[in-house]
Amino acid sequence: MAERGRHIVYVEDDEEMIELVTLILERKDFRVSGASGGKQGWDIIRSEIPDLVLLDLMMPDIDGWEVYQNIRDTESTKDIPVIIITAKAQSVDRVLGLHIAKVDDYITKPFKPEELVESIEKLLARIEAQ
Repeated sequence: MAERGRHIVYVEDDEEMIELVTLILERKDFRVSGASGGKQGWDIIRSEIPDLVLLDLMMPDIDGWEVYQNIRDTESTKDIPVIIITAKAQSVDRVLGLHIAKVDDYITKPFKPEELVESIEKLLARIEAQ
């Protein structure tokens, strides 16, 4: 079970996806901040330093890879775990994300709610064990 109040920022340009993921995660006692697009997401991540970031890749203002690079290049945010949630489902995209960019997990849309929750809980448990 998730620790009450663990803070997750979800950076996504689709408001309905933000609402859906927020509903799923709040039922598991996570606190979720939704960010509409990369610029707003990066602003929230820098100011709130969340426990974990969920990040879409294809956004109109600043794409997810640029947000991810900003997270890794900034001292105060470089250790925040990042899970990519994207419609880019080709195996080359997954390999790029997991093995080249070294994101912590890569989930393709559509996904099952339990897949998302399991990924988040495993990742946070691994971080806490370090």
